Amino acid sequence: MKKLKKSYSTRQSNKIIVLSIIVLLIASINNLKAGDVKNEGIVEYGYKNNGKEFPGRTLKMIYKDGIVSYSSERNRRGDREDKEKEYIDYNSSQTYQVLTVDTNAKYIVKTPFSENEKPVFNTETEDILGYTCKKATITIRSNKIEVWYTDALAIKGSPTISVAPDLGLILKMVRNGNYEVYAKSIDLRKVSKDEQELNFEGAQEVNDETYRRNLIDSRFEIIQVFNGQQINFGDEIVNPESDQIDKTYRYSKGTVILKKITIPPLNSGSTVIAELAAWSNGDAYDRTGSLFIIPTEKEISFLHAFRDSLGVLPVYTDVNGNEFQGVVATDVYDPPLELMRFFTPFGVRHFNDNVKIKGYDWADSVVYRQDIGDLLPQDSSAVWIGVFIGNYDKGGHKASLRLKIYPSFSRGESDKKWIKPLFNTLNIMEMSGQNYGTMFHGDSLHVTFEVPEGVKDIQLRYTSTGHGGWGGGDEFNPKLNEIFIDGKRVYAFIPWRTDCATYRLYNPASGNFGNGLSSSDLSRSNWCPGALTVPEIIELKDLTPGKHTMKIAIPIGKREGGSFSAWNVSGTLIGKFE
Repeated sequence: MKKLKKSYSTRQSNKIIVLSIIVLLIASINNLKAGDVKNEGIVEYGYKNNGKEFPGRTLKMIYKDGIVSYSSERNRRGDREDKEKEYIDYNSSQTYQVLTVDTNAKYIVKTPFSENEKPVFNTETEDILGYTCKKATITIRSNKIEVWYTDALAIKGSPTISVAPDLGLILKMVRNGNYEVYAKSIDLRKVSKDEQELNFEGAQEVNDETYRRNLIDSRFEIIQVFNGQQINFGDEIVNPESDQIDKTYRYSKGTVILKKITIPPLNSGSTVIAELAAWSNGDAYDRTGSLFIIPTEKEISFLHAFRDSLGVLPVYTDVNGNEFQGVVATDVYDPPLELMRFFTPFGVRHFNDNVKIKGYDWADSVVYRQDIGDLLPQDSSAVWIGVFIGNYDKGGHKASLRLKIYPSFSRGESDKKWIKPLFNTLNIMEMSGQNYGTMFHGDSLHVTFEVPEGVKDIQLRYTSTGHGGWGGGDEFNPKLNEIFIDGKRVYAFIPWRTDCATYRLYNPASGNFGNGLSSSDLSRSNWCPGALTVPEIIELKDLTPGKHTMKIAIPIGKREGGSFSAWNVSGTLIGKFE
């Protein structure tokens, strides 16, 4: 009996020993696998341009379970909002682009590997991080992309989903011989779920063009100011109560529309594009248009003229005793700050079907676009913004205005701007009796202003167009514009446009001459029917703090019977504080 017990005990001990050895072997094998993973890992890339390293910019390509995701050092620092994610899915041989606009909107576009540009292979090789890499060349949108790749590893991937995702593992990529993305390290190890964030579940699948539109629109802000608003003459106008945000007001017999809007804070480098679309609603003629802001910081503003009468504005008197309302800055008043000067064409849209010509495909409207960011306040403040189109037509015109606000590439501190509107002779209240800019007869326009201490890098933004629509009028005759400061000429040029024929298809109602020319084709004093006028940017870096006088001299043409010439000139100083 004792012998039997001993034998049983021995067998039990041996069994325990064997089980322990098996456990130890399994643990050893698991540890070996954990430390020697071949089918997961992270490749870190750096960037160079013309051989120079981009400091602080890296990209991590994460491979796990047949899927590549990316993590950018730039994104983690928060230098730009990370709304878009990209993936390579080797399980389905597709690339994914995923856009998250907000919690309720997520879009995905899937692109099969077969739709990518095909590489051309050659026999060159290069050793990168201990791996022999083959070379291939790919042409994408006229860009020559050279890639070095290896297929010696279980992990795959490319630093960008658009370049050869099916070529194994790309360790170097050179675009046009100067821009390089190169692998700095390869870390073959287990990848955690936190490291590879998969964000494409539940996304709405869209086609490529829809995705691109959503992506572009997500990158900037749009403020819709006006939408198909009529600008005409002679309506009975009933405006909302004064000083309301986002309400449309109409003034000067309906030829001016005005709205108080809030501009978000703007950093240095922010771009603001004014996009104004206009079309005829019955008026067949080319008309002067202006997009402007009304400064309200001083005791008197142009708002008072709109709400009360022109009589409240300071009067400028020329040497001939002629009076002009609200055209120059004073101690108590700043004139309207012009953002954009534009000119309507002859009857676009409304008259398209009235004047059909074989081979002439008339435009539906004109869209004017201009960067106005330098003229807007940086802080989040409310401004009065308006559009004027001079006309005496009951149908008039219609206009839409959007401000597209593109953030700066940098998030550094902004330079504080100094913006000073000096003069504006464009008679925005023409239909209420404001005088035309005819003060240049035997005289010049002059204004006194003061530059504050600490303002530097001053520029004058100067816009000038000549008017007088007959053969001897200044519209059709080049005239020298001269700008003087404290008696010294600082700038001179002849504002003249010879490209007006470019805009022929905006002008269905333009008159045609016996020699085949259209009226809209004719060269003019810095404007064309259907175009905007680009301002002159004049450097005034030597302008010192203190009081100065600016003078604008133009040899305006003489009156001929009931016809006369006029010049619409506006000027704004822009600088920054030290």
